[in-house]
Amino acid sequence: MTAEEFVKKLADIMDTDVNLNLSTKLTDVEDWDSLSMVSFFSFCDSKLGIRLAPEQIKSALTVDDLFKLATDKK
Repeated sequence: MTAEEFVKKLADIMDTDVNLNLSTKLTDVEDWDSLSMVSFFSFCDSKLGIRLAPEQIKSALTVDDLFKLATDKK
């Protein structure tokens, strides 16, 4: 998944009209809420096969932090 594809998917997950990019701070996006976090968790698990701890998602500060979590190949 490219960064561009990820940003588009994250905007869908958040259901936001905010123009996201990798440097966007999650605290600046009103639509980044608990529902978005759960949806992101579910997306990573079901679509990407990546199991994340809720704490990992909560500790993300930027869209790039989430991108790194979602594309971690460990």
